[in-house]
Amino acid sequence: MRHPLIEHISKQVDVASEDEALLLSFFQSVRVKKKQNLVEVGQPCSSLFFVVEGCIRMFHLSEKGIEQTIQFALENWWLTDFSAFTLQNNTGFTIQAVENSQLMVIDLAAQEKLLQQFPKLERYFRFIYQRGYGAAQVRMKFHHDMSREKLYQHFVENYPQFVQRVPQYLLASYLGFTPEYLSELRKKRS
Repeated sequence: MRHPLIEHISKQVDVASEDEALLLSFFQSVRVKKKQNLVEVGQPCSSLFFVVEGCIRMFHLSEKGIEQTIQFALENWWLTDFSAFTLQNNTGFTIQAVENSQLMVIDLAAQEKLLQQFPKLERYFRFIYQRGYGAAQVRMKFHHDMSREKLYQHFVENYPQFVQRVPQYLLASYLGFTPEYLSELRKKRS
């Protein structure tokens, strides 16, 4: 059975079976516990995370001290502060495990070496970045155009896996709701 990361990459570019072990050697396999911080605000963002198993999130604190979740990542999703990672700057976000998780982690220098060794992976990462950027644009549009109730309905219909696995207070944080308001919406749908 192929490694989940190899499976994911193979959906975009061919990976020869004899190259799999070498490709994976550029990554570090890491297990993290629920609520463990992987990167904290003010730290350099030196890692790109691929979720093999579990769920992680990226968030920041608002001026009022309220956590605002920006993004979640389940199995086969990537997550990092891409700007800070690419520029090797300190991040304004915290990346935290929502569940006990197994991750494949790569730093920028290792990623550059990986891309030199396997130039066709440039296409894979371009696809990943384009999809992520497109998803962020759609999310902004929905936040501007939809009522809060429709936004929740859209989220439930399109991302049921998150609704089932992510605690309600974190979903509220992601959607820009209070946990109490999200609870009211859930009761209406029941």
